[in-house]
Amino acid sequence: MKKLNKYLFFAFCTLIFFGCKKSDNVLNTNVSSVKTLFSPENNQLLDLSTTSSVLFEWDQARAEDGGLVLYSVAFSKVDGNFSNPIYTMPSDGNGLYNKATLTKDVLNKIAKLAGLQPLESAKFKWTVFSSKGVNAVQADSTRIVEIKRPLGIDNPPAQLYITGSATEGGTDLSKAIKLKQTDNGKYEIYTSLKSGTYHFVDNITSNQPNEYYLGSDNIIHEGAGETTVSDPVTKVYHMALDFNLVNAKFQQIKELALWFAGYNQATFNLTYDHDGIWKAKNQLITFHQESWGRDERYKFRMLINDGTSDSYIWWGSINSDNNRPDATTPANFYYLFPVNSSQYDYCFKFRGECDLHNCDVNFYLSPDIANYTHEVIVDQ
Repeated sequence: MKKLNKYLFFAFCTLIFFGCKKSDNVLNTNVSSVKTLFSPENNQLLDLSTTSSVLFEWDQARAEDGGLVLYSVAFSKVDGNFSNPIYTMPSDGNGLYNKATLTKDVLNKIAKLAGLQPLESAKFKWTVFSSKGVNAVQADSTRIVEIKRPLGIDNPPAQLYITGSATEGGTDLSKAIKLKQTDNGKYEIYTSLKSGTYHFVDNITSNQPNEYYLGSDNIIHEGAGETTVSDPVTKVYHMALDFNLVNAKFQQIKELALWFAGYNQATFNLTYDHDGIWKAKNQLITFHQESWGRDERYKFRMLINDGTSDSYIWWGSINSDNNRPDATTPANFYYLFPVNSSQYDYCFKFRGECDLHNCDVNFYLSPDIANYTHEVIVDQ
């Protein structure tokens, strides 16, 4: 019995010893404060009408254990003390870098959270916190930035239509063309415009829909107004409207061609029809003869102009390589995606019966379909 008690006493002492040792290994979360803020300059004006992003940068902090330090950037009103900041975000690299790239969207959000209306400006105080994930330490200094909001729309439309004498649907509101929503507050459409005027509405059933129009520099305005097309020549455009940034971008589509990989060239053009649809009728398809067989790969090359210069956009398959399709191939094989300009990658393949036959090729960038696509019809 005495021997057992002796062993129990030894075990008890061992547990106490190791328990004490374990307590000596408490995680060290101490970090130094950031000493210096580098950019932007103090009292710098950030005009969001002309700013796409701003780099905030500062000196590195140090961790007592020699490990990594995490950073966050905080904004408050000028008279605030950061106990309840307006906005906080991690630095670049999920908090690892001693810099943060704040986009126009983020800066506009900060201004809106402070109650600023479109075109209003106000000064904000900003600083940096360093930490190991807990016990954040505020930087030794703060700086001031002035943020000016762009002409913005606080409640982007849930849907958007284009109408007017310059559009394919004309002035009849019931025939207005619906734009495709690509993200929250973002819309696009492939359509033609002729001489006349156009504007946008958020529905075609109400007697008083919300209206929008494009002003100078393609800025989106809310309210009644018209955009004038003075060019007498009807042209096809890709229009992209972003209600978060209140601007629109245009690309004139000058040409759409079928690119035959084996020949390494465009073999024929498709003609714009209407409603985002291009067509090529009765085109002879001839596969390229290779040493291993007949090459049937193709994709599409679109020539665009952004207002300054011409360039190409390529449309192809989501897959870098494909098997030859047949009558049972699912529809998603033909879905169109922006791809690179490589000769053979991300190409579609013609069905076997297309070789040495005339075919119709239809290319669909219509706003009312879920996925942009195309079809190849063998003429009988």
